[in-house]
Amino acid sequence: MHPYSEQLEAYFRTHASAKEAIPMAAYMRDQFPFLGIRTPERSQYLRQFMQANPLPKGEELVQVADEVWSLPEREFQYVAMILYEKHRKHAEQAHIDVLEHLVTDKSWWDTVDLISSRLIGFHLAKYPELITSYTERWIESDNFWLQRAALLYQLSYKKNTDEERLFRYIRRRAEEKEFFIRKAIGWALREYSKTNEAAVRKFVAETALSPLSQKEALKHVERKNA
Repeated sequence: MHPYSEQLEAYFRTHASAKEAIPMAAYMRDQFPFLGIRTPERSQYLRQFMQANPLPKGEELVQVADEVWSLPEREFQYVAMILYEKHRKHAEQAHIDVLEHLVTDKSWWDTVDLISSRLIGFHLAKYPELITSYTERWIESDNFWLQRAALLYQLSYKKNTDEERLFRYIRRRAEEKEFFIRKAIGWALREYSKTNEAAVRKFVAETALSPLSQKEALKHVERKNA
């Protein structure tokens, strides 16, 4: 294990709280153990640690992020995502395979959503030649977290959104019963409605969406026009 990973792990374990860990794990349906460090404190501790211990660079930083991600407590996955984000401007094209792995490992909405929108979205904007080969495979995958990533990676694209692809992927998964897919469809449409309200209204009117997807899709539009 890289010395930086060891030091970071030890530092966070000194701040663990068994009392806080119980309700935090329960909130995530007891799928992951927690150290019991809530978000404000976790962010503060990480800032303090990085100020005292400058981050390694390049692939060395990816190694550290990978090792931190592999630790059992959920806070370490949150920290790892920040480390991956520190690296994203310097990531090579092949880094997409690391990001795909993160979507399918220790999967839940709290990691998949950030990975999709902030890491994968950034990487595919940087390397648009990867979009078709990866996202087309994801939307057809049996893994609904990969499907969700294909629906959400354009969340921050605004005017750069590939509307045809977004709408086609939504149509492809519109009949899914999975809550996280229905929610993702609505979320993606709601975000795009902030850029092109007319297109989203028309799409929702013409497409058979679940009530949840439809409600989420029009939430911003209806609030704005209320």
